[in-house]
Amino acid sequence: MAINTLEFQTKLTGELDKKLVQEAQTSFFADTALRSKFVGARTVLIPDVDMQGLGNYDRDDGFVTGALTVSSESYTMAMDRGRSFQLDREDNDETGIASLAGQVMGEFVRTKVAPEMDAYVLAKLATLAASKNQTVTGTVATQVNKMITDAINNVQKVVGYTEPLVCFVNSNVWNALMTTTELTRQLLVSDFKKGEINTKVKMLNDVPIIPVSDDRMKTAFTFYDGVTDDSSSSGADQRDGGFVPASAAKNIGILVLPKRAASLVKKSERIRTFTPEQNQKADAYLFQYRLYYDLFVKKSMTNTIYTYTY
Repeated sequence: MAINTLEFQTKLTGELDKKLVQEAQTSFFADTALRSKFVGARTVLIPDVDMQGLGNYDRDDGFVTGALTVSSESYTMAMDRGRSFQLDREDNDETGIASLAGQVMGEFVRTKVAPEMDAYVLAKLATLAASKNQTVTGTVATQVNKMITDAINNVQKVVGYTEPLVCFVNSNVWNALMTTTELTRQLLVSDFKKGEINTKVKMLNDVPIIPVSDDRMKTAFTFYDGVTDDSSSSGADQRDGGFVPASAAKNIGILVLPKRAASLVKKSERIRTFTPEQNQKADAYLFQYRLYYDLFVKKSMTNTIYTYTY
């Protein structure tokens, strides 16, 4: 039984990872190199180097002394999320545990995990941009092309014109972009790679435009703990888990940044399965899913993100 259980666990975990890449719009930010730095730690320090530029060489006095400053920026993992589910032994009498479990956990990743990860990542990026006044303004209905172009140009002023960028938009901006009659609009279709998945996207000025559902395009969210019920005291019933927009959250209409500016680190993403014989609480199969992750922007790239919020 142990051999069969181990084989089933390996196959199911791989399938869940594939589902997450397909469904999460921000999965291409995954940074496996940075992830390795968190092994055995919750916080890592990344050195930030600042140097002075060239000076004139003097043939009598030689080199002009310059300053070299090395400081460390700390990055700490914050999002440790998980859920467990039980499947009664008798519910498996026809379907088969591998088939039913795969469907249940696949649906969980598609409808709960991927949207939450997108929401957290996009909110963190837009909030950072807004806090540094890296924003664009305008009227979406009549100026959508200009607004996106302004955001792209503002980023390119910093990183140059060969750096690959990405642009996220909500439904309001996407609809305006699809219906605008501006003569300067040039939307092309091109391939965009997310993990091992290739998909087709619209391109504006060589920048992929990725539409994201409105429930993920907010500047702030409340992530429920799955346990607390404060509804009797004008609070929230958090037992369903998941996330909701914070009360003061704004809509994210446009978000433009270099692809390498953000690092999505998934330190732990795993599923554990237990048979009814191993489950001490019930005569049921037990499934546990855990995702320990965060999104980081390196100090040198914080000035490369522009957004439009309203």
